[in-house]
Amino acid sequence: MGTRDPRIDAYIARSADFAQPILEYLREVVHTACPKVEETMKWSMPHFMYEGMLGGMAAHKQHCSFGFWKGSLIVDQPKEGMGHLGTIRSLADLPPKKVLIGYVKKAAKLNEEGIQVKRTPKAPKKPLPVPDDLAAALKRSKQARTTFEGFSPSHRREYIEWITEAKTDATRERRLATTIEWLEEGKGRHWKYQK
Repeated sequence: MGTRDPRIDAYIARSADFAQPILEYLREVVHTACPKVEETMKWSMPHFMYEGMLGGMAAHKQHCSFGFWKGSLIVDQPKEGMGHLGTIRSLADLPPKKVLIGYVKKAAKLNEEGIQVKRTPKAPKKPLPVPDDLAAALKRSKQARTTFEGFSPSHRREYIEWITEAKTDATRERRLATTIEWLEEGKGRHWKYQK
């Protein structure tokens, strides 16, 4: 027997009036198609779990959405909009109940069989050029330069982006000074959050 999460009841209750019947309907279809489904909240939205992530739904200001975790293996041609069922403004925007049940059963079967979606690996980001002001500051501090050059490209990118995204010259100068200080101490850009 599946579980129902009271947080989803609360989510539906505080959703817009148009969204409440849509979310209730989708919830019932999921429980009908997969009686052992478990509900939870992830990323502040209702999700359904059955031997892994099954799918999730959300209410927005003017529409609802529903997506399957392995949607590319379930829905042949997803509609435009967030999720795999497109922009849902009313129950009429949903596929027939029999089709929806089929989608949920297919999602459950994929999870039972342990089938994974093949994801295309992202191309690595190209290294960013070192801005002139940072290069000049690194030339003046051997320790900072040694630390910076010892970092991976992604760690160097963090400092470069932080400096170049400054909106004012004063902010950029402060960030540059802080960068050199932290590099001289051997610290990465996000050292405060490292364990």
